[in-house]
Amino acid sequence: MDSDLIKLVNKLQDTFTNLGGELDMPQLVVVGSQSAGKSSVLETIVGKDFLPRGQGIVTRRPLVLQLVHTSESTEPEEWAQFLHLDERFTDFEKVRTEIEQETLRVAGQNKGISKLPISLKIHSPKVLDLTLVDLPGLTKIPVGDQPSDIERQIRKLVLDYISKPNRSVPLHHIYGRY
Repeated sequence: MDSDLIKLVNKLQDTFTNLGGELDMPQLVVVGSQSAGKSSVLETIVGKDFLPRGQGIVTRRPLVLQLVHTSESTEPEEWAQFLHLDERFTDFEKVRTEIEQETLRVAGQNKGISKLPISLKIHSPKVLDLTLVDLPGLTKIPVGDQPSDIERQIRKLVLDYISKPNRSVPLHHIYGRY
């Protein structure tokens, strides 16, 4: 029964996102300093390398990551699908490339951020049904082409995600430390 409820909630979340709205559902939000390993934590949970890497601000849009547990007997392979594309990805290097391209398309070349999320589902027999959100890392000083108010922009984005009581659980509450 819990599995059916999670599938229904995921479908509702997708529908609201497609309509430009927002469904206020529980999510685990990964927050921390820039280049602190937030994306690496998510990759460890998923068991796949699929997130962009690099120097400075790499995550420039929220990535809403829905993990969907599949049965190995019905779906033996792992695959990913973006909400904005009607395509299955089994090559997770291509998932990384699509995240990079979609980030550039919306957030531009100047290393600024966008609050418009990228929605990605990963179907695998190795994951739990769970929604995670990867956010840009907190930073104090703009570097290179970053906007002069990058610190304020990122803080506002983070606060938008963590300020709703049922939307997030700080990782230190899960791991018992800061």
